[in-house]
Amino acid sequence: MAADSSTASSPYAGLDQPAQRQQARLFRIYNHYRLVISLMLVGLLFVDPFTADTKFRWLDYYQAGVASYLAINAFIALIMLAGFQPRQRHITLSILLDILIMHGLLLASTGITNGLANLVIVSVAAGNILTPSRMGTFYAALAAICSLGISGWAVLAINESADDIVRAGSLGILYFAAAFILQGISRRMIRSEALASSRAKSIVELEQINQQIIQRMRTGILVLDRFGQVRLANAAAEELLFGAAVDEAAPAYQPRILPRPLKRGLESWLKSPGMRIEPFQASSTSPLLQANFTQLDQERGDQILVFIEDMSKVTQQAQQMKLASLGRLTAGIAHEIRNPLGAISHAAQLMEESPNLDQGDRKMLDIIRRHSKRVNGIIENVLDLSRRRAANSEQVDVKGWLAEFQSEFQQTQDDGTEAVIELLAEENIPPARFDKSQIEQVMVNLCDNGLRYSKQQTGQNKIQLVVGATADGERAYVDVRDFGPGITPENRNSVFEPFFTTDKSGTGLGLYLARELCEANQAHLSLVDDKKLGCRFRITFAHPGRMI
Repeated sequence: MAADSSTASSPYAGLDQPAQRQQARLFRIYNHYRLVISLMLVGLLFVDPFTADTKFRWLDYYQAGVASYLAINAFIALIMLAGFQPRQRHITLSILLDILIMHGLLLASTGITNGLANLVIVSVAAGNILTPSRMGTFYAALAAICSLGISGWAVLAINESADDIVRAGSLGILYFAAAFILQGISRRMIRSEALASSRAKSIVELEQINQQIIQRMRTGILVLDRFGQVRLANAAAEELLFGAAVDEAAPAYQPRILPRPLKRGLESWLKSPGMRIEPFQASSTSPLLQANFTQLDQERGDQILVFIEDMSKVTQQAQQMKLASLGRLTAGIAHEIRNPLGAISHAAQLMEESPNLDQGDRKMLDIIRRHSKRVNGIIENVLDLSRRRAANSEQVDVKGWLAEFQSEFQQTQDDGTEAVIELLAEENIPPARFDKSQIEQVMVNLCDNGLRYSKQQTGQNKIQLVVGATADGERAYVDVRDFGPGITPENRNSVFEPFFTTDKSGTGLGLYLARELCEANQAHLSLVDDKKLGCRFRITFAHPGRMI
């Protein structure tokens, strides 16, 4: 019962696992000490066996006690070596046995004047370190009572000197002094350890929170050394700089080597720290990026912190503001334009019914009709900018979704010619999160353009749809390839700008709106330069677990 109460009141009770393991380690060290002491006591029996009967009161009992003490300590050492984890009640019982066995050996030997009395002080001290509570005071009281009892019995029964009682009293004072001093020290150490553990836990939690914040930031963060070696990169930097590889034959893992434009920018910045480098593209499928450098360690300057910003978002925001204003203006004057536009179209239709038109007049009417339709398309597209709803994302199996889209899109081709749509799919495609209706609008636009340009070049309505995973294996992409004439190098950087078109009948807003819809779903639409015939547009979806 005493052991159970000490367990409840012990400062070690209710501590976390590290504190309990620390207590078990201390008890293991103490048991090693007891094992060494018991071996020494047994060894001393063989050092001077012939004169031992003149030194001990009861030699046989002393020898049996020493042997039993060695056996107990050896047994405890073996079971602890086998993995036994002592609890508080086991520790309490061991300390009590130590105190009682040591006093039994004192009684069987020469009494309280024997040097074994000093070992009792060690047992009491160890008990107060392992159990710094009221139980530690009980150890000191029990040891003092046993010492006084042995001395009193020796004085009364075998006429020993009364000095033994004085020595026993002095030892009792030492027991209590050791108990009180070590209890205070142990409690202070336990509180300090608990405080250190709590602060370490808080630091770990803060580090985890900071890591999550850094990893979920949309700004790319890199830590480099002076030679451009990547020491640390967050998820956004991985996506912006390394995640959109064009070469499908590349291995899944590659050493993180800085893209050449960023490497050149770092070298320029090291020569002139005040200089701001020009925006760059890490690859043909990545957006336009802006890098800012700063020294992470101002004293040594051996590590450099790099912030990578997606400049396409800034550009698109400016374009959105411009087109939103244009959309509001168009909404205000749409009916003013459509009324005369409708009258022009209606008049052109009436004139077409006239039997007196020559070939030149019919050609002029065709021009009026086509351009009226184009003006109306421009108005509709600009109005769509101001009416577009927010994306309603859901997790999608990209491979299955693309096969379903291919089937549905092929059924809508009713122009009298059969469209050939090839679907090429890799294995182990990761899922993606996006709004199906919005991305399907993008796919319809890309597929319509691809079929039209393929027919112009080859006379056949043919495109390829390819679904795969990026080089890091964590994000999915979809490619739409046509077999048309392609885009000239001087126009490749302008295809996503609003109102840019090489088709006289186009509005120049199709690809711009497609990229806007992709950005609304945290995806990226790019033109891939793979040195093959035609155009290849790629939609790279965001990591489904890092979208915000």
